[in-house]
Amino acid sequence: MSQWSQVQQLEIKFLEQVDQFYDDNFPMEIRHLLAQWIESQDWEAASNNEAMATILLQNLLIQVDEQLDRVSQEKNLLLIHNLKRIRKLLQGKYHGNPMHIAVIISNCLREERRILAAASMPVQGPLEKSLQSSVVSERQRNVEHKVSAIKNSAQMTDQDVKYLEDLQEEFDFRYKTIQSLEQSDKNSVLIKQEMLALQAMLNTLDYKRKEVLSKIGRVIHEIDVLMGNMLTEELLDWKRRQQIACIGGPLHGGLDQLQNCFTLLAESLFQVRRQLEKLDELLTRLTYDGDPIPVQRPQLLEKVNFLLYNLFRNSFVVERQPCMPTHPQRPMVLKTLIQFTVKLRLLIKLPELNYQIRVKATIDNNRRFVLCGTHVKAMNMDESANGSLSVEFRHLQPKEMKSSAGSKGNEGPHMVTEELHSISFETQVCLYGLTINLETSSLPVVMISNVSQLPNAWASIIWYNLSTNDPQNLSFFNNPPAAPLNQLLEVLSWQFSSYVGRGLNSEQLNMLAEKLTGQQVSYNDYQLSWAKFCKEHLPGKSFTFWVWLEAILDLIKKHILPLWIDGYIMGFVSKEKERILLKDKTPGTFLLRFSESNLGGITFTWVDQLENGDVTFHSVEPYNKGRLSALPFADILRDYKVIMADNVPENPLKYLYPDIPKDKAFGKHYSCQPNEVSKPSDGGGKGYVPSVFIPVSKILNDSTDPHSPSDLLPMSPSVYAVLREHLSPTVIETAVCCKLLHS
Repeated sequence: MSQWSQVQQLEIKFLEQVDQFYDDNFPMEIRHLLAQWIESQDWEAASNNEAMATILLQNLLIQVDEQLDRVSQEKNLLLIHNLKRIRKLLQGKYHGNPMHIAVIISNCLREERRILAAASMPVQGPLEKSLQSSVVSERQRNVEHKVSAIKNSAQMTDQDVKYLEDLQEEFDFRYKTIQSLEQSDKNSVLIKQEMLALQAMLNTLDYKRKEVLSKIGRVIHEIDVLMGNMLTEELLDWKRRQQIACIGGPLHGGLDQLQNCFTLLAESLFQVRRQLEKLDELLTRLTYDGDPIPVQRPQLLEKVNFLLYNLFRNSFVVERQPCMPTHPQRPMVLKTLIQFTVKLRLLIKLPELNYQIRVKATIDNNRRFVLCGTHVKAMNMDESANGSLSVEFRHLQPKEMKSSAGSKGNEGPHMVTEELHSISFETQVCLYGLTINLETSSLPVVMISNVSQLPNAWASIIWYNLSTNDPQNLSFFNNPPAAPLNQLLEVLSWQFSSYVGRGLNSEQLNMLAEKLTGQQVSYNDYQLSWAKFCKEHLPGKSFTFWVWLEAILDLIKKHILPLWIDGYIMGFVSKEKERILLKDKTPGTFLLRFSESNLGGITFTWVDQLENGDVTFHSVEPYNKGRLSALPFADILRDYKVIMADNVPENPLKYLYPDIPKDKAFGKHYSCQPNEVSKPSDGGGKGYVPSVFIPVSKILNDSTDPHSPSDLLPMSPSVYAVLREHLSPTVIETAVCCKLLHS
């Protein structure tokens, strides 16, 4: 079943979440019509490879054209209209930046996987629940409402200033008219009446000046309160959501809404600034005793400038954290001399700033590393599909200085994966007489010199972003705090949902909890130390918990991904629990679990029944990536044989736990079908005896201990003869075909 088909079967509350991230950037109609094709492409790799992204965009447009041809024949007018509009939209938005649509589609697919994983969980995890709080949503709506009200107030004040300007011009005209009269005329009754009228007008001017200044003061106060409370909280929440998304959590939407709020506030402040400038002009033409403008205007202008400085400083954010294109799901881990990408955005989107802001990237202040490549670029509105004012650095490389690496050069293995660094960015905004220096930094990154350091470096990134919302605590690992076990388990499930397409259920998480703590504990109360997670070896093992788990992720990704996504691998179950599960099942029932003693190994255990009625269990030696590179795991399950004491080979695997026929579960993953193979020649080639790769184990009747399979070893002629005697030619032909395919 395709991922999209699974999505469509979700409950309405999960479908509403899916609906939130499909818009004109990637319309849901395209996701629906091209579901299988979209899921078969590597959008994740294309999001950091421009050439690959260009090809995928072209192929996407071709797929849309094919759908257009199909619906045109069906005369579906509405769908024809929508597809034409969508094709034009995709072509226009992404022609100059194809990687952006790759990022969008990759994020959508990832978010679908996360929602599918969440739907399979009995309850929502504590971290995700906190990120989707109704209080947060209500605050977002309040911020947008208040920003809109402030914008309207500023515009209404514009009308008041214009009325004040018109009133003062009338006063000036009438006053100058009287001043131009002869002295004798000024003593007339009409002139005296006019003077009284002018005094009344001056009183009105004074009242209006005070009223305008009061309204400007209220707008400034409302902006100040909003920036100091709700808007700051919104920005901090977005940054926290970004942290969580970086370690596999829900996508961190909301930046466009924040940009809209920041931009409207900036426009309102500049509008108020112009109003104060207009009042200054009016002051130069007319002032009087008790005039409020010279008293209040300087204070108000100083406050406006202060708010603009703060607004601009807060608006300079890292939109996409540093990430190597080669490891898109491991952000903030950077390898020396390998390019990484990072994207920044100014949330104040003003046309006057397009291509006027040059951003400089640097790393740390300790001079241990330097950045090579283009580290100064101008922000613009042309590279982003949504027209945001942003800049993306795509060719930066961290380089370790030789002086810090000793006499053997600058790429030694001495780097510590708990040592945090920071990528900093600075720029200057010059606008309407204001000059504002802006600075921001990435979340802490970990430097590595060899990919073998990547797992532990990623563990550091997980622990940091789970444990703190401080964006710049580079000394964090001097004394790393413990983490709540319930939140850590949620993050571990995200590693599976984001990296291999399926998260962990409660039973699997229970097993991991017991492995981490050595006991059955309450999720909500237990605090796990950093040492237990990543530093101390598991009891009786030569590796840590995290190294063990990372090896399993790697095994799934490279060798058994389809089986994992289908949910047929129980995976995380102890030997004791598997026997409890299997003991009452039909003989031949088996389950698949990850090895606890071997890194990156998977094994299967089946239940059997002895002649006296006793139940027995058999487990094979775990298959690692070396063996699975030679023969697909589904084929191993299909072809696996055991030879009992009487040398009769048979496949003991009948039903996948609890009672799914083996071929029903794995049939679609077999690399070849019996009716698709041709019969091999009986005589072999060039005088050699033909060899057949079939996983075989020999089990003695009086043994219940696990046995090692003679996997992927050429069979002796005597064993081959036994197989030919007891197995059909079709089974042997299938095995030969698989051998030829994978040799």
